[in-house]
Amino acid sequence: MTHASVTELWNRFRDHHKSAPVDAPEAYYFCDNKADADACAQLVVEGRKQATAGAFVDLEFYGEELAQVGQYFVITDFEGVAKAVIQITSVKMVRFGDIDEDFARAEGEGDLTLDWWRTAHRAFFERSFDGRGIPVDDELMVVCERFETLMVAEA
Repeated sequence: MTHASVTELWNRFRDHHKSAPVDAPEAYYFCDNKADADACAQLVVEGRKQATAGAFVDLEFYGEELAQVGQYFVITDFEGVAKAVIQITSVKMVRFGDIDEDFARAEGEGDLTLDWWRTAHRAFFERSFDGRGIPVDDELMVVCERFETLMVAEA
């Protein structure tokens, strides 16, 4: 069930962007645990996190579609409380081994380095793939999304 704050934030966004769809877009949180999800939501609110990455094989596994440029999402904390409205500006498929410093910095997490990004994402993908026998190596295809934070929830 969608938290009421998602609809409230979306309606406030629509008050300023009349051409936006009437229905609230998909709402989600980053990561797979409360501490990281809440931290990433805060980074989006601050404008530091303007990108995210997921494994293409997970999209297939869960039957999800690739995000599209121009698509809106509501970012939440781990409990589903709306924190920001974002809009996708770029979607690219990139090999894990080809992720660069610029993308790692745009993700806004850790110390903003590629080394930190690789370590954190390798660990995340390994947890995500647990028991499926999928290697996390340089050949893993990663969906690299860039976005713009358009509105944040009122504190």
